[in-house]
Amino acid sequence: MTDTMSALVGGAGPDWVLRELEIPTPGPGQILIKVHAAGMNRADIYMLEGSYSPNSKTSNVFTAGLEMAGEVAAVGAGVPSVAVGDRVMGVGLGAFAHFALLDHRHAIAVPDSLSWTEAAALPVGLATEHDALVTQGKFTAGQRVLIVGATSAIGLLGVQLAKSLGAELVAATTTSDAKSAILTEAGADVVINTKTDTLGDVINSATGWAGVDLVLDHVGGQLFADTLPATKLGGTIINIGRLGGSEATIDLDQLAFRRLRLQGTTFSVRTPDELADVCAALVPEVLPAVASGRIRPVTDRVFAFDDGLAAANYLRSFQAVGKIILEVER
Repeated sequence: MTDTMSALVGGAGPDWVLRELEIPTPGPGQILIKVHAAGMNRADIYMLEGSYSPNSKTSNVFTAGLEMAGEVAAVGAGVPSVAVGDRVMGVGLGAFAHFALLDHRHAIAVPDSLSWTEAAALPVGLATEHDALVTQGKFTAGQRVLIVGATSAIGLLGVQLAKSLGAELVAATTTSDAKSAILTEAGADVVINTKTDTLGDVINSATGWAGVDLVLDHVGGQLFADTLPATKLGGTIINIGRLGGSEATIDLDQLAFRRLRLQGTTFSVRTPDELADVCAALVPEVLPAVASGRIRPVTDRVFAFDDGLAAANYLRSFQAVGKIILEVER
């Protein structure tokens, strides 16, 4: 193994810059991943813009990328559960490089049935949606779930996850009729075009005016306010993303009369210990569902590592339905 690697570096300009860096050495509790594929997330663009700064970002100039899949190349001290050669996927800064360091507790075993590009499409989405749905939202089988912004890569995993865990009904929103089929294929029972339909009316009609038990909102803005009348008495609304804006005007009567619980969530301020708990929570039910094919990655496009700028511009275009992947190593 050579002493240097190629990496896409952020903070040195408006876009990532390809540089040669030293291959890092894993410290205590860390593993070194030979990255084969990396998933792109909107947070990667926000980091370039300076509007997103996770705890793991310790310098204004940083190796970019938050999501990876590859094989373990080296193991630091005090790592009992991971060995060199293991196939893993994980969430950690520095994924857009030939090698990346990862807290061993944030490494998730890759089922044998998955390719590297498929595996790289999963860690952020699985961790985000399971944490919001189950840990924060207290989901139980038989409940009704609404996924707002469901044609995003994370939202599509949320639809599949809710269905796999036994949701009675999964409703999903889009802003394009052309994207409805992929939501139905993912398992959505009800698809709502929020540009042409009133969210509350469609949900209440589909549920006999009972509403949904739980909302996972990836959009924010005024659409967040529209979820209140679609939610049942005592239901829960969890905001995950704010693509539609960080502000909304809500009807406090809807909030009070329905006795709703509103909660926000983000991984940017989670501690390593908290993220370790999120990853561990995937093992009992989620990973078996992935291995069996009940939850599958949805990939929109795969770019070569040298085409990072094209991949970033495609992500900025909002055209993708599913994940954008950088193929780092074949």
